[in-house]
Amino acid sequence: MTEMVYGTVPVRDGEPVFPKWWRTVDKWTLSCILMLFGVGILLGLAASPPLAERNNFAPFHYVQRQAFFGGLAMIAMFLTSMMTPVMVRRLAVLGFLGAFVALVFLPFFGTDFGKGAVRWYSLGFASVQPSEFLKPTFVIVAAWLMAAAQDLGGPPGRLYSFFLMVAIVLMLAVQPDFGQASLILFGWGVMWFVAGAPMLLLMGLAGLVVLGGGFAYNNSEHFARRIDGFLSPEVDPTTQLGYATNAIREGGFFGVGVGEGQVKWSLPDAHTDFIIAVAAEEYGLVLVLAIIALYTTIVVRSMIRLMRERDPFIRLAGTGLACIFGVQAMINMGVAVRLLPAKGMTLPFVSYGGSSLIAGGIAVGMLLAFTRTRPQGEIGDILRGRLR
Repeated sequence: MTEMVYGTVPVRDGEPVFPKWWRTVDKWTLSCILMLFGVGILLGLAASPPLAERNNFAPFHYVQRQAFFGGLAMIAMFLTSMMTPVMVRRLAVLGFLGAFVALVFLPFFGTDFGKGAVRWYSLGFASVQPSEFLKPTFVIVAAWLMAAAQDLGGPPGRLYSFFLMVAIVLMLAVQPDFGQASLILFGWGVMWFVAGAPMLLLMGLAGLVVLGGGFAYNNSEHFARRIDGFLSPEVDPTTQLGYATNAIREGGFFGVGVGEGQVKWSLPDAHTDFIIAVAAEEYGLVLVLAIIALYTTIVVRSMIRLMRERDPFIRLAGTGLACIFGVQAMINMGVAVRLLPAKGMTLPFVSYGGSSLIAGGIAVGMLLAFTRTRPQGEIGDILRGRLR
């Protein structure tokens, strides 16, 4: 009877997993993700050799590592995208518990690698950043709690998710890692808004964020230094922002040529936080606009498909994942052009970083799983049925 009313997408009995996945997955989003990974390898070939030379490694040492971790990320993405929403939720709950415990013990067993913020566990051959894995899994857990709160007699899921969010943000601020904390807060706020939060409460939350920012500015030298640097009318040409700004200006529309850029020899984070500056200098505005178009396509297509989704959990979780993915890219590029204060945040699938790549692969795999076509009617069918 449900199928007669709402219609279905044909599902073939006994159909193998891969053909079914290929038929239902959003191929445009998948293609854009693969292209971003390819761009990351291309820019890694340009940005990482100077760092490898300074550390006495082979010229393409970091490119090889990026390809290895990127390969693991692609495997994780494909496997996760083949899961059902229920399986994704179960995986996310387990992942969240592990990442949360790792974040709790980070001040005691973590390391800062000389960067002034304790964000990593050193494994000798590699490092792990728990916050990268906490972001997507927290989104799923928070969406689950918020969706459960909409059921009759359901738990106060929004309140539980709020307390979780506050605990995570405080632990990240202690590291300090205000960039990841702001992403967690933003993702939760977007899901809360989509779940139907009153505007008055959202305005109150915004006020609390402003107060928190003022407190951090007055009590954290790390935070205050970055804000002061951003508000300064002049940019010190010997800082990372100064080098990045000059590189973007020198690149112009078509760039100075492949391998001809100089910023990679000056920027210590040219292969991670400021890789967009390398792209702008060597390939010009053309490649930067192409990268922006890829991120925009992923977010917009995901949101369009989620708008047709009837399951509140899938709609909330997918929206949170898509928004965090897009905003992280926006923050990274905004810092490079000095539209935002320095955050120390990677560009998804483009910047070098094992934790960032693998966690990003899991996150977009979850997003692809949530945006797959399923045998259901669209949410608009329900509204039209109510109007008749």
